[in-house]
Amino acid sequence: MNDQQRQELITYRIEKAKEALNEAKSHIQNEFWNSAVNRLYYSCFYAVSALLASKQIYAKTHLGIRQMFALHYVKPGIISNEAGKFYTTIFDMRHTGDYTDFIILEKKDVIELLGPATGLIVRIEEILSTKLYLHNL
Repeated sequence: MNDQQRQELITYRIEKAKEALNEAKSHIQNEFWNSAVNRLYYSCFYAVSALLASKQIYAKTHLGIRQMFALHYVKPGIISNEAGKFYTTIFDMRHTGDYTDFIILEKKDVIELLGPATGLIVRIEEILSTKLYLHNL
């Protein structure tokens, strides 16, 4: 993948992150809690995937993305430990909500996820937009 293709992929994934975040907000308004968590997770997943792609780091699984994110961005302190823990938490919640029978997530748990999800996406956009960072692509 050349630099232009990679930049197009990064832009696409950030757009997908924002789209999924808006979908999550809609699901929250309609009280579809499990679906809201799914969309919140995917909003973060797309943003994290964009961040990893910016450094030519690719993984084939969601777990791999999570591990590479922790290794390359959380551990060095580029992304806060809180944001890293949040990404793991929302990954687990999405997995439980999507694949475990008889699990219905509750409003209070879902509402608390919106701020950190938005914050993670904003932080990733900040990193991607810095001239120093873009220079290292």
